[in-house]
Amino acid sequence: MIRTRRTVHGRAHRHSRAAATAGAAVAVLALTAVTAGCEPQAAGSTPSAPSPAPTSGSPTDDAKPGADEPGTPTPSASTAPGKPASTPPKPTATRAPAPDPQGKVLMASGAQGKQVRELQARLRQIGHFNRTPTGYYGTVTVTAVQSFQGKRGLSRTGKADTLTWQKLLGMTHEPTAAELNPPTTRPVAKPDKRCMKGRVICISKNSRSLSWMIDGKVISSMDVRFGSQYTPTREGTFSVYWKSRHHVSTLYDSPMPYAMFFSGGQAVHYSSDFAARGYNGASHGCVNVRDEGKIASLYAQVRKGDKVVVYN
Repeated sequence: MIRTRRTVHGRAHRHSRAAATAGAAVAVLALTAVTAGCEPQAAGSTPSAPSPAPTSGSPTDDAKPGADEPGTPTPSASTAPGKPASTPPKPTATRAPAPDPQGKVLMASGAQGKQVRELQARLRQIGHFNRTPTGYYGTVTVTAVQSFQGKRGLSRTGKADTLTWQKLLGMTHEPTAAELNPPTTRPVAKPDKRCMKGRVICISKNSRSLSWMIDGKVISSMDVRFGSQYTPTREGTFSVYWKSRHHVSTLYDSPMPYAMFFSGGQAVHYSSDFAARGYNGASHGCVNVRDEGKIASLYAQVRKGDKVVVYN
């Protein structure tokens, strides 16, 4: 009987120590779970699977798919981890260019047309343009405008701006038809006797003029320029054998508008170089006309086969 009591007592004592050991183990596990940041599970419950963290490709409640999680700062590409973000540079303010005190440019070098012709005629009225208006804004017109601007205390730009134009209008009168389209800047020579019959382009090298004549009557006249001593314009009686409105020289790669060919590659045509430089230059043998309006009118009237007379 005594042996039986010790056995029972020993078993009870062992059970008590085991229970104490188990309780200590549970306490240790609970403490470990708390320090690891996990939610401790109730004893005997089944741990639930952890919720996956939202990825940048999945939508959140207040952000579009692909946006960063709200409240999470996003480091910039240029900011290294652990370093403060640099302050972005302030945008540099660009200052708008100051407006031209003389106003908008109305006409400048290379322009052409009726307004350019009027500009030249008005400048001629007060002595700043000493030739027939051509309607082409070349170097001569630039110089004339600069001269006018200098006399009036304006910037010598050579461009017909608003202020320059207004001052010119105030000092001149509206050009007459004769002022806009005078027959020529030079006296027309007495026509050669070969020009007195039929339809003839009568060209005088001496007076440097061309007269379009029908049965001895002068229909129109214009200034012309000829070839140099190395490429002279041929003299004699010819006829127009080809007309080319937008011709370009294949030999010199230069434009020859309103070309009327009369001898090989020589033709009567408009020359912007003649309009700009006057008699400071020369052609390669052609008869240059500097008034585009007049050559355009002549081109419209001349027919293939009409006579051309070039004389000294």
